[in-house]
Amino acid sequence: MENFRRIRTTDEEDGTCLPFKDLSPDVVQMKVKEGSKIRNLIGYAVAHMGCKGGGQIIFSAHGRAVTKAVTCVEILKRQIGGLHQITKLQYKTLQEVWEQKGPGVQNPAPCLTVQKNLPSICILLSKLPLDPQEDGYQPPQSIAHAEVGKREFVDHENHFISKKSKPQDSTEVNG
Repeated sequence: MENFRRIRTTDEEDGTCLPFKDLSPDVVQMKVKEGSKIRNLIGYAVAHMGCKGGGQIIFSAHGRAVTKAVTCVEILKRQIGGLHQITKLQYKTLQEVWEQKGPGVQNPAPCLTVQKNLPSICILLSKLPLDPQEDGYQPPQSIAHAEVGKREFVDHENHFISKKSKPQDSTEVNG
């Protein structure tokens, strides 16, 4: 492919409906891209979910952005406890058009068209209960709201676990 350059990429499934039923009218769809900043996505999502009407949000991504979407969802679930989740996996077809490059092209070949099937994910988060019989449903986490955000530090030498702060250096002298 070193003698070709990509001139166009089209998404054959642009504008298709979301794979969820019974969505609220104020649902927000976050389209996560490979270059999206997690802090920006989380900031907007937290602000939306904190509003009176903000009860549902959808994170969607394809290709290399799938892991970023999953990371955003897990962070959001920890920050705002009690969220129901439905996850749908599918494939998205992209069509790329390539042409020959270089000034010395004698007999230009017709453009190459390549179809790529990329993994795609759509994750619905909702404050309202969702259908537990739906494929991909996950109930809210059972972590107490007060425990959210606390970290455990483990001192492997002394087998000590602290839930509030990092263990201090103990310099006790046994005498």
